Amino acid sequence: MEKFWERIYRPNYITGYNPFIIKNMNKAIERMVEAINHREKIVIYGSCDVDGICGLASLLLILKYVNADVEYYIDEGTGISHTLDTDALKNHVHFLGAQLLITIGCGLKSQEQEYLCRELGIDLIITENKKMKANNGAIYINPSQQGCSYRYKNLSSCGVAFKLMQAIAIYYNMKSVNRYLDLIIVGAMSARVENTGENRVLLKEGLKYLKETNNYGLRAIMDFYNIKEVNEDSIHKMIDVITPTISAVGKKDNARIVVELLTTNDKYRAEQITKYLYSERNR
Repeated sequence: MEKFWERIYRPNYITGYNPFIIKNMNKAIERMVEAINHREKIVIYGSCDVDGICGLASLLLILKYVNADVEYYIDEGTGISHTLDTDALKNHVHFLGAQLLITIGCGLKSQEQEYLCRELGIDLIITENKKMKANNGAIYINPSQQGCSYRYKNLSSCGVAFKLMQAIAIYYNMKSVNRYLDLIIVGAMSARVENTGENRVLLKEGLKYLKETNNYGLRAIMDFYNIKEVNEDSIHKMIDVITPTISAVGKKDNARIVVELLTTNDKYRAEQITKYLYSERNR
């Protein structure tokens, strides 16, 4: 049966295509709304690559916007085959008090992890985009999963996260979700997505929003490196700046610093973090 928030969807309401065509999106939104309304702890789990970081940061921003109780965890793993870490689930995600765990570009390593989350009282929403057959007890948001009729299969991790964000925006009747495309384009370009289908739309619209971004972190990078024109070269420069480095601080900690940069509402803090990242790269 069609849900009431699906009926309000209009193609011109939001950039891209109807996210509710993606298999399990209704289930994901119902669980997320329940968590938001009951102030359950939501934890977003992402990887250290720029695609994962941008997806995590943008989802974190929109969940804070709707007043969710949300934290995040960064894993050191990168790549399209990235999966959840069992020790992280036990010692970090559970420690944060997670009742709902949302992954960005990460799948389950084994069914035992699903059982572990169930024992810990953690519900799972897995967002990823690789061909798979298994459909476990977790809620999967995956355009490439078996039985999903969504046409566009080549989205990046942050692209899939944006589909989830679109669904949240439709449910809450938000008209400002496209402003997060400034982060989505950076993540998508770092993942070197094909400039076809929906990716073409996201990249084209993202460029518009990046040029006029009000994200303090992105703006601080542009100002510090004297980026006057936003184009493919300058976006790759931004990607280079926010790619976590292995240093004395540690790759995971640097990734957390980048998330803070991309989500802070403090202009001065954004400028300080940008200077710190510059010094880390030039040690």
